[in-house]
Amino acid sequence: MASEQGFCLWFTGLSGSGKTTITTLLVKELRKRGSKLEVLDGDIVRENLSKGLGFSKEDRDTNIRRIAFVADLLSRNDVPVITAAISPYREIRDEARKKMGDRFIEVYTQAPLEVCEERDVKGLYAKARAGEIKEFTGISDPYEPPENPEILIQTDKQSPEESAQQILDYLERRDLIPAAELATAS
Repeated sequence: MASEQGFCLWFTGLSGSGKTTITTLLVKELRKRGSKLEVLDGDIVRENLSKGLGFSKEDRDTNIRRIAFVADLLSRNDVPVITAAISPYREIRDEARKKMGDRFIEVYTQAPLEVCEERDVKGLYAKARAGEIKEFTGISDPYEPPENPEILIQTDKQSPEESAQQILDYLERRDLIPAAELATAS
């Protein structure tokens, strides 16, 4: 495989929009192609790098800045990174974009709120609607969709596999990953 380039697939979308599901499929395929990819999952980062932060706007911004710092560090050292965090505020995502420049690839997993609520296996939306969870994105806290994401995934209209393939095709077109046939030949 040719020398790997660093980039950051920055997933954003409501809880239940498909970020983690699609990330899991991408990781499997990219690792099969020999990638030394790293994943910065929002829940895992919150537990390990942002323990003690709540869900106020300031705490969410701090958490996303920490994710962006690590993603920038890895991607500028030629490690591909996937971030899978809601990252609800446009201003902080734009800050991450500015930090990483053309290594930043915003992936918007778009799905209607009703669809995300139907997919909610943890029952978080129901708890938020009942007032048990304060500052829940999409219910009592805003989500600011990207205005011009590099990749728009409509997860209510395509399967997770189709969504993952759309992202792989984008990365191949930008020569950030080898084509599937080249990866298996080496």
